Amino acid sequence: MNLWQEYKRPVSVAEAVQALTSAPGSAMPIAGGTDLILDLKQGRHSPVHTLIDLTSVHEMTALEIRENSLFIGAAVPVNRVALDPLTATHAQALVEACNLIAGPQVRNTATLGGNVAHALPAADGTIALTALEAIAEVANDLGIRRIPFTSLFAGPGKSAIDKTKEIIVGFHVPLAAAHQASCFKRIMRPQGVALPILNCSVWLERNGDEVKDIHIAVGPGGSTPFRATNAEAALRGKSLTEENYNKSVDALLAQAKFRDSARRASAEYRRHIIGGLFKDVLYTAWDRA
Repeated sequence: MNLWQEYKRPVSVAEAVQALTSAPGSAMPIAGGTDLILDLKQGRHSPVHTLIDLTSVHEMTALEIRENSLFIGAAVPVNRVALDPLTATHAQALVEACNLIAGPQVRNTATLGGNVAHALPAADGTIALTALEAIAEVANDLGIRRIPFTSLFAGPGKSAIDKTKEIIVGFHVPLAAAHQASCFKRIMRPQGVALPILNCSVWLERNGDEVKDIHIAVGPGGSTPFRATNAEAALRGKSLTEENYNKSVDALLAQAKFRDSARRASAEYRRHIIGGLFKDVLYTAWDRA
């Protein structure tokens, strides 16, 4: 049985949305296809009538400075994100996350938009973008709108956008200023399980010995990408002392909802190791700032 009936290659966002909404049967956008094609072949995804190739849409393959943000198109390959000097300057956490996604061959094809669209609460690119407080661009037949990055998610594997009518166009990341820095690290099993036991990303702004501002993201810390806002509040405006760090860990543990995973780790184990991972990421970002 054919996995799809029609294959379209639009050259603009408007054409892509039109192809999605006018398809006579089920339709799916595709860019890298490293997950989708395997899912179709192996029966984990029902056959689709129309595949809509987004790799010729210039807007979705751009990686450039736009006004006060770094724009990364949803169809930009992960390896390009990892290697581009602009992301190294303004989004180091995202560079580190992208360098850990799958292997080199997959990173050359897989896209940042695909990593996000799966809506997994521990996806590496997703956790980095959460800490960087990215803004998402989403297109439908009414045009393009910008929404907070975390508004894209409704639950584990569940997107909050209407996939029959809407397409993720790309992401805006605030440009880095002096004394701002970020970091991403993860703990994972070496046996080829793709998703991490835990990952963590921190963006912070430093004012001498004071944490002027901070964003903390942990995956999986809940059913959607998790911002540890209580831990942020415990550090914001304070010196980075051992006492304040310990208070932030307590706040993180009280807010996070770790869950058991048969293939990765128990909730109890995640609670046990999060302090060490968070401390490593936090102090690395602190030193960079």
